[in-house]
Amino acid sequence: MPHFGQRGGTRLSTLFGRLFSDESGQDLVEYALVVALIALASIVMMRNLATSIATTLGSIGARLTGAV
Repeated sequence: MPHFGQRGGTRLSTLFGRLFSDESGQDLVEYALVVALIALASIVMMRNLATSIATTLGSIGARLTGAV
């Protein structure tokens, strides 16, 4: 029967310590989140802008039709 002593536990804690302290991919994830947030905000703003433009052009068209 294998005996897991202090030495095996130390290796495991060292492995988990390295795993949780490794921040090499953290910057990439943060940049991806910022890009996704900017893309989402851009989509919402473009939809609002398109609605405003359509409303304005419809109003101008109605005034021109009424003037003729």
